[in-house]
Amino acid sequence: MSQKQWIAGINAVSAALEHDAEHVREVLIEAGAKNPRITEIESNARRLDIDVRRVATQALDGVVGNLRHQGVVARYAAAKTWNENELESLVEGAEGRALLLILDGVQDPHNLGACLRSAAAAGATAVIIPKDKSVQVNATVRKTSAGAADSVAVIPVTNLARTMRDLQKLGVWLYGLAGEADTSLYALDLKGNVGLVLGGEADGLRRLTRENCDQLVRIPMPGGDSVESLNVSVAAGVTLFEAVRQRG
Repeated sequence: MSQKQWIAGINAVSAALEHDAEHVREVLIEAGAKNPRITEIESNARRLDIDVRRVATQALDGVVGNLRHQGVVARYAAAKTWNENELESLVEGAEGRALLLILDGVQDPHNLGACLRSAAAAGATAVIIPKDKSVQVNATVRKTSAGAADSVAVIPVTNLARTMRDLQKLGVWLYGLAGEADTSLYALDLKGNVGLVLGGEADGLRRLTRENCDQLVRIPMPGGDSVESLNVSVAAGVTLFEAVRQRG
């Protein structure tokens, strides 16, 4: 299933043209814009036979509202929307090396976008988010993710605790990040089916989420040993790339 929407900003539109041009339907550029990167976007879009129009600033503002567009937006038919029922096949398809990022209640779209960038760069199998009490993939997330929102499977789930139990039945080990945990992240074996579970910005891991983790672990930090000391997107990057390092 796909849905039409607008993405805004130089990085977001550039990434869409580079990585997912088949879903870009039209590019709108601010009349009189002389930024070399916007000129490059225009050239790339025309080369890909995508419609390009120069329009007034007010027209761009009207399309994306308060989102900062930097003089360029694109009408985008988003890539496949993933359903939680497809999670089992994704895990099985990873053949014992599934790498999942599970985000429990991230509220800030910029944080979610940054997490998706890290997940895509790490080759994650999927990113799992709750449908409730969590930001969903929106225009700001797409802009911040610089294209990653459509290159990694983002799966909203109705009941996160139940999904975690289902993943355990599939042989996925779930490690939750918590500042008070005794075990270091670097003591884990992250080479098999692994789910890395991070809490939201304000409250961290919720009680049921904690209880459904196989183990709680911490990121050692000599300057202040608490996972809450790190932005959730930074913590996601640290944990994901420790798994990447171990997997070679």
